Amino acid sequence: MLKQEMVDGERGLADPNFRADVLNGLAATPRAIPARWFYDRRGSELFEAITDLPEYYPTRTETALLMQVGPQLGALAAPNAAIVEFGSGSSTKTPILLRAIDPAAYVPIDISGEFLRHSAAALSQAFPGLPVHPVEADFLRPVPLPTQVAGLPKLGFFPGSTIGNMNAFHAVNLLRAMREWLGEGARLLIGMDRVKSPDILIPAYDDAQGVTAAFNRNLLERINRELAGTIPVDAFRHRAIWNAGAARIEMHLEAQRDVAFTVEDRPFAIAAGETIHTENSHKYGPNGGRMLLRAGGWTPIREWTDPQDWFALALCEAQPLRMAP
Repeated sequence: MLKQEMVDGERGLADPNFRADVLNGLAATPRAIPARWFYDRRGSELFEAITDLPEYYPTRTETALLMQVGPQLGALAAPNAAIVEFGSGSSTKTPILLRAIDPAAYVPIDISGEFLRHSAAALSQAFPGLPVHPVEADFLRPVPLPTQVAGLPKLGFFPGSTIGNMNAFHAVNLLRAMREWLGEGARLLIGMDRVKSPDILIPAYDDAQGVTAAFNRNLLERINRELAGTIPVDAFRHRAIWNAGAARIEMHLEAQRDVAFTVEDRPFAIAAGETIHTENSHKYGPNGGRMLLRAGGWTPIREWTDPQDWFALALCEAQPLRMAP
């Protein structure tokens, strides 16, 4: 699925999957829109700003962990591998891995095409001898890898605990799809955020500067721009909630008053206090994380955590499937 941006609010150019998810999500009970639609260019820029916030521990913790274990990764990766990064964004952590692995090729996959092309060009300049093959796609749908990396051993890279944005059913399905795309014998380096105190978790998703709130509300602005929406963005406030039973942070947009609006001429009404659920960020204990990976067809072979055990990196292998121990 290739993403097509709207230009100056023109109608008819929006990604049909975006249109379907928005219209169906606003009509659902409870209302919800998948988090992947945060990432237009403005949303991608806002997320990069979030990663620099003092409250947002995942990026700096994972980055420090990558730097620490880089030599071990270099020894564990197959020679002449192609690194395939899912949801590459600005690829800020990628240079650490590229220097540790010295791969034969790099394939960044991201839904935000303009952001992807910019980061791919920057990496090509930083690593002039490395073939870079960007793929603009939604990795929640089938992703054909470039023919240039066919036959090369694969190392999947899925940092940032993005797997936590999905419920267990969809997370397992994605891991199984990655196994199919990368092939038996491939390896996957994945980041997984640990369960910890809500006093640490909630500020990471509701920062004092309001950057995460702007990131959340940008989804409404995107709907207005790309789908001719008339949503009163200022009528919604950002909320971050720790759902202990589901072990996840939830992000919502809560209506501060009764609102009525249209999206592509379809009318909607949301009562004061009602929310649009926009993101989950599931947190995993060690056993839960390993169980999830195994259910997705990946066998954990090494695991690293920071000294506070806030974040984990797991290196997994797509070993032959077995029906018995």
